[in-house]
Amino acid sequence: MNAATQDARPNPAQNPARRPAFPFSALIGQSPLQQALLLAAIDPGLGGVLVSGPRGTAKSTAARALAELLPEGQLVNLPLGASEDRLIGTLDIETVLRDGSVRFSPGLLAKAHRGVLYVDEVNLLPDALVDALLDVAASGVNTVERDGVSHSHEASFVLIGTMNPEEGELRPQLIDRFGLMVELQNCFEPRVREEIVKARLAYDLDPVAFRAGYAREQAHYVERIRAARNKLAQLSFGDAVHAHVSALCIDAAVDGLRADLVMLRAARALAALEQSDAVTSQHVDSVAEAVLVHRRRQRDTSTADNAAGDEAMSRDLPHSSTTPSSSDVEAGDGDWGYLPPQAAATTHVKGVIPLNVKKR
Repeated sequence: MNAATQDARPNPAQNPARRPAFPFSALIGQSPLQQALLLAAIDPGLGGVLVSGPRGTAKSTAARALAELLPEGQLVNLPLGASEDRLIGTLDIETVLRDGSVRFSPGLLAKAHRGVLYVDEVNLLPDALVDALLDVAASGVNTVERDGVSHSHEASFVLIGTMNPEEGELRPQLIDRFGLMVELQNCFEPRVREEIVKARLAYDLDPVAFRAGYAREQAHYVERIRAARNKLAQLSFGDAVHAHVSALCIDAAVDGLRADLVMLRAARALAALEQSDAVTSQHVDSVAEAVLVHRRRQRDTSTADNAAGDEAMSRDLPHSSTTPSSSDVEAGDGDWGYLPPQAAATTHVKGVIPLNVKKR
């Protein structure tokens, strides 16, 4: 076992109160979630992964399992009641005024550097807090400013947010900023349920022995992430890949260009994970759903349908052999088919009494 694998596996003897994590390689029926988490681990700049699903679908289990595959093996939880200062850190202004030096107290973002920042029930956090952590997740840098004094530090981490849609949704402006999203469903396949329950019971009975059975697979994941990170900068995008990404995003009627950028980066991360020589359209197709599921909008086709109907009707109607004169167009404000007012003769009819006139 190499040093990276040892770092990836917590030692219960060093911290008896801490239970070892369920192995990432032992997750069952979670292939889309595993792929999304691996891509975010390879390229944290994707902006994190939002995992939506009902209770008991292994959302938090997967987050903890990923953390131990990373170099630092660090999992940081952001509690619901956390303040902004606890998240981003604080500056001691009195020290600056007295000594001219900046005294910075790190927050959870600094602690999560090179690890995983896990936010359970992210949809229940204040919008300002979610906005702040998404900014840092995308940039990899945390900047704290107080009264004209600022301090910056690296904060490159894998952001994993989980939510139960029954408890409320994130605002569209925030949900769009998560790079990838995976929607989990309850499992109603008997054999899969049996496998999941058997694995969980075996883990609960003896976590150390259970993890030992997956040590080789875990070490393989650690090595794959390391190799993919090294290969990432070697991969570029061809015109065919750019065209395919644009077509998918246009068809999904997404807002802005964030989906295009995330899809390209996710496809590149997948190509690096597979140690491919180039990013292909197949890589794009494999990541497209995770990129578009929370950004896809229903296209408004009513205008296009009406225009098509009008065009078809104009083809079916007989056309006049004459062209409207310039005076006709001017009178109709340029609208073909407009008829200007015409004088009409009136006829007096005997025996009709006008309204509001009494007969004498």
